[in-house]
Amino acid sequence: MSDLLQQPINPRFIEALPADPIAANYPRQVHGACYSRVETKAPSHPEMIHYSQVLLEEWGLNIADQEEFLRVVSGAKPYQDFSPYAMCYGGHQFGHWAGQLGDGRAINIADILIYNQPMQLQLKGSGPTPYSRTADGFAVLRSSIREYLCSEAMHHLGIPTTRALSLVKTGDLVMRDMLYNGNPAQEQGAVVCRTAPSFIRFGSFQIFASRGETEVLRQLVDHTIEQHFPHLGTPSKETYLAFFQEVVTRTKDMIVHWQRVGFVHGVMNTDNLSILGLTIDYGPYGWLEDYNPSWTPNTTDAQQSRYRFGNQPNIAVWNLMQLANALYPLIDEAEPLQEILDGYKDAYLTDYHQMMCAKIGLDQTEKVEETIITRLTQLLGQSEQDITLFFRELSAIDSSDWTAFWQMLERTSYMKAHEMTPLHTQWESWHASYRDLLLAENQESNVRRKKMNTVNPKYVLRNYMAQLAIDAAEQGDYTLVNELYQMLRQPYNEQPQYEKWYTKRPEWARHKVGCSMLSCSS
Repeated sequence: MSDLLQQPINPRFIEALPADPIAANYPRQVHGACYSRVETKAPSHPEMIHYSQVLLEEWGLNIADQEEFLRVVSGAKPYQDFSPYAMCYGGHQFGHWAGQLGDGRAINIADILIYNQPMQLQLKGSGPTPYSRTADGFAVLRSSIREYLCSEAMHHLGIPTTRALSLVKTGDLVMRDMLYNGNPAQEQGAVVCRTAPSFIRFGSFQIFASRGETEVLRQLVDHTIEQHFPHLGTPSKETYLAFFQEVVTRTKDMIVHWQRVGFVHGVMNTDNLSILGLTIDYGPYGWLEDYNPSWTPNTTDAQQSRYRFGNQPNIAVWNLMQLANALYPLIDEAEPLQEILDGYKDAYLTDYHQMMCAKIGLDQTEKVEETIITRLTQLLGQSEQDITLFFRELSAIDSSDWTAFWQMLERTSYMKAHEMTPLHTQWESWHASYRDLLLAENQESNVRRKKMNTVNPKYVLRNYMAQLAIDAAEQGDYTLVNELYQMLRQPYNEQPQYEKWYTKRPEWARHKVGCSMLSCSS
């Protein structure tokens, strides 16, 4: 194995695209440039909390010098002689154009090659950039733990995502107003080193289209295709359309995965949508406990609920429409872009139907009427079913045994048994239809269970679990961070040693800060 810190530099982004001509690091509007060169801020007393040996093994790399590694991923020392930079982009926030946003607290410290493929190392929380606006560019321990654990959890769930390489406590204090309610307090600072082939977002293209900087837009699109979609060929109008089609498909696939496991991003602004179809920017995310399509984990979105679980597919296509508008200057024809967007709905509904059939163990999806799925989701909501437990338990019971099915519903609901009684007849009717479909397929129960357990995780990063790890870490105890990290590596396996985490959210966590809703500073 070779050393992570000795990998070949991949300078294509900084060589192919225009840089900010101003070297000084102060908040400003940056025009005609894709990035600004900045320096990371060295922390006072960096301490390694955790790093991903799993990710290193996937890359076929090791760490030859732990102290040197700590210095690099804490921002205390550059990666080789690489000049760090922050990226310029804009975006729609909560449906409104916000203009320039950019990497306000993220700095790319290395663009390298892994197995001859591009990979970026980015520090989140390592100091201000020209895009920080009124913020300080730092991050706190609680949000850093949440990003570190969740991005790795999502990867092992089989969901496209950025990855987390390391989690470092800085030894410095950071002032934050956790709930945006006028009560700021000092918190422990931290830095996450996150990785992805690229951190380019929808908003990366929007900013140049909005300013009429068409040549920079073209350079960025051409670079993106060359580096990350080379199979599409030489840039041209047809290539740009094929590029947009692939982004639409990747985004749709990601959303289907989110719906499969009950993940709610919480802040699906266009600057938080990856051009590669990766889950990116883990802020006020959350996991559905009881099935509630109207739930959002974001306090900022509490009234509008724009980014609620059930609206994620619609928001994705709205964001894709903004991307289409940004690409329009290069294509100069709206109809083919609209045709691609129109294809999103049918493709999503088809994939969603197949995904839900897989969750309930049905193979012959063409024979499953849409009403079966619709009735199921309605009943899941009405009976406050814990969706992780419900789908996992469904695989284990005899599908012909109504009594066992009803007892399972009582176990996996957040309602009391007597509150479930009015839904008895409706559930019995649904169960009869479901039983008939299973009988018609004549599957062996063990085969069905194994298949269902490959799409229905036993363990997800419930909000209260992350908060418990945060509470302990703030007292200097990182045991839970490591325990959850290890458990979430194999979310579909039984892992009896972690059985205590296979349970409904405890009542004390229903409304506790950090366990139910969070702010964008979380």
